Amino acid sequence: MTTVITGGAGFIGSRLAGRILGKGGDVCAVDDLSLGRRENLAPHPRLRFVHLDVCSPAFASLLMDLRPERVYHLAANSDILRGTAEPRTDLERTFLTTAATLEAMRACGCRELVFASTSAIYGEADGDLCEDHGPLLPISLYGAAKLASEAYLSAYAHLRGIRSWVFRFPNVVGPNLTHGAIHDFVQRLHVDRTRLRVLGDGSQRKPYLDVDDLLDAIDVGISRPAQPLSTFNVAGEGATTVREIAEMVRAALGVPDALIEYGTEDRGWPGDVPHFSYDTSRIRSLGWKPRRSSTEAVMAAVEAEVKRCRPSS
Repeated sequence: MTTVITGGAGFIGSRLAGRILGKGGDVCAVDDLSLGRRENLAPHPRLRFVHLDVCSPAFASLLMDLRPERVYHLAANSDILRGTAEPRTDLERTFLTTAATLEAMRACGCRELVFASTSAIYGEADGDLCEDHGPLLPISLYGAAKLASEAYLSAYAHLRGIRSWVFRFPNVVGPNLTHGAIHDFVQRLHVDRTRLRVLGDGSQRKPYLDVDDLLDAIDVGISRPAQPLSTFNVAGEGATTVREIAEMVRAALGVPDALIEYGTEDRGWPGDVPHFSYDTSRIRSLGWKPRRSSTEAVMAAVEAEVKRCRPSS
């Protein structure tokens, strides 16, 4: 099977590529390297990498040449703070990348799409969020662009016969992070080992998920036919606060006396959802269960990030 992964040089995409290659599949990773890194793909010599923007005509030509059986669409602006500061970012890099991917798939005859969605589509909502929760009222441009993308997936499923599996990610962590609290905290404490500035008051509490647990969930989800659009929440057990993450990073770097400076707001920036909880019974009913809890996933990611950054400290 030939598979295309958009955002294939990113943290999740490169890990996914390695998994598919390990099962004997052929993978073409497409990435514009705005967040992804070439070095993430270094462990995969059989992988084909193409450096381009999926919104360019060259992407449609690539799919026409490859005729893939399945596309994993991970390309997006996953930096919510950046999208808030630059409003066109999520329109162009999160929604239009999805529209371009769908149209390129239609043209080449590819009929299977796995889509990386997000908890941000729910906005601020109480209780354990299930996939059928509504109304969906995102408070970030990133969440809005992902929700619009899901709407396009639904339309293409019904009008063009493109079956889609939608996975609504929580905060996913693991080796080779490109952004997020763990990555940022480690970088900041490398620069100044006496203090760590934290956006928000540290009370933000969310479920975190190990990247390999996420990929296990995707494997389980796509083992069942899409109907024609199947949607799954995925998250680890429990949740972890930003305060706990800051303290883990401080301990892992061996600077217990570093001052952690918190903000005064209950969130890191406008559009940040400070708390949410997932109902994951749908994916669990198919036999999936995370191997690591939220806090265990965070601890492992902190250790990996500190180890990765240590040579430049």
